[in-house]
Amino acid sequence: MITPQFSCSQTEDSIIITLYCPSIRAADVEINVDDTLVTIHVNPYFLRLNFSNPVLEDEESSADYDPSIGNLTVTLTKENKGQIFDDLDLLAKLLAPRRSTQDPSPAIEVLSVENRPEDDLVTKAEALSLERDEFAEAEENDWQLPQKVPGELPPLNISVQSHYGFLDMYSGYLRHATHTENEINELGDAAESCTKAERRAKRLKHEDEKFDEEHYMADFVDDEYIQELIQWVHPHVSDPNPFEYTEKENAEMLRLPRKEYLATEVQTHNLYLTLITLLFSYMYDSRTSQHDPTSESAWTICNLTPSFTALDPPISSYYTGGCHTFSEDELQETLVPSYRRSLTFPLYRSFALSEKCREDVASIFRKGKRTVMRCLLEMKYILDHHEVYYIYSKVWLNDFCVWIQADASDDILGLIGKTLTDFKVDKASIGWELEELEAAAKRSMELQSDSDDETDGESDNS
Repeated sequence: MITPQFSCSQTEDSIIITLYCPSIRAADVEINVDDTLVTIHVNPYFLRLNFSNPVLEDEESSADYDPSIGNLTVTLTKENKGQIFDDLDLLAKLLAPRRSTQDPSPAIEVLSVENRPEDDLVTKAEALSLERDEFAEAEENDWQLPQKVPGELPPLNISVQSHYGFLDMYSGYLRHATHTENEINELGDAAESCTKAERRAKRLKHEDEKFDEEHYMADFVDDEYIQELIQWVHPHVSDPNPFEYTEKENAEMLRLPRKEYLATEVQTHNLYLTLITLLFSYMYDSRTSQHDPTSESAWTICNLTPSFTALDPPISSYYTGGCHTFSEDELQETLVPSYRRSLTFPLYRSFALSEKCREDVASIFRKGKRTVMRCLLEMKYILDHHEVYYIYSKVWLNDFCVWIQADASDDILGLIGKTLTDFKVDKASIGWELEELEAAAKRSMELQSDSDDETDGESDNS
């Protein structure tokens, strides 16, 4: 079956669904309405939509087909007339399956376990062992048995295969990464087997090895062009027009997978943090290319994203429950890897430029999930058209685009954006003594200036 191109709109009393279905027989159209679920079938097209509120197929409903343009228009009555249906422009959300109402928790609960004869034997044997081996020691130490708090058990790993990507749903995509000219893969052949701790350790080591003090100081001293980049305004931030997806964006959304995600609260919390790092990489490339992607854009985006290059997304160590609160400590923990990478790998390495990218991310978050979605679609388009880095679109961006529309909250995005606006990353947390490097660069500039003045004075005296 083919999912047709479609759009949805509403009046005070009705929902209007317009499908592009050329060369069909209007008499063959089948429409079924079940509360919020609407299915429309006419060979070879099939469309299933799940609305936020219930609709009815009654006497006021209708279906009209215009063969001259191939449009089938279905009008359904709102069960509660005057009710506003949200997110009719988020096509992937409308296509998402209806959520299951079943409780996913285990259906079996162990209430009690009666002692078995063999359990009694074990207990008695342990008691005998204590009497023989430990009572004598206890008596010598005035019955003070030695004690210590048990250490934390190492994580149990029963498979050599590690998972990564959106909600750790993927594996196998990097099995032959070293043979595909994947220049951003920092894990090498171990990408499929590294633990999360090993990934982070390899990432930090690679960043420390690649950081170039001279490059950073040179960009700090000669920053004329970087200042021009900082002054540039991103069109998604400044656009005052009402939001409307383009035909290209609608077509891209229709190609997204149909998935439903059963994420826990802590997983959802970490997804928002990962989204910050994705948009930071996108904003750095957009700002340095003036929103005109180059042949290096895919490399730049991937290299600046820890969850791509080292499969190391941010995992909050400050999470205390609920995904509506984001502390400055965890935002610092989230952004520091992005800052480190922006000061290590791309052409322009400026802390001020990184700060501007953070401000861009804050502005995009404040605008809500539609603008966030637009940025992700642009990012996805860049990676989809790269012969190697498209895999990161498959394991991260496809799912993020679906999740943003169906599950992300504009309120939470706005809260993160507001927090990021006034937030500052501490230079000392980067770990490379940036303030000392900048002070040394300033002293070098002053010495150079004094030397030039002395030379000019000697020339005038002569």
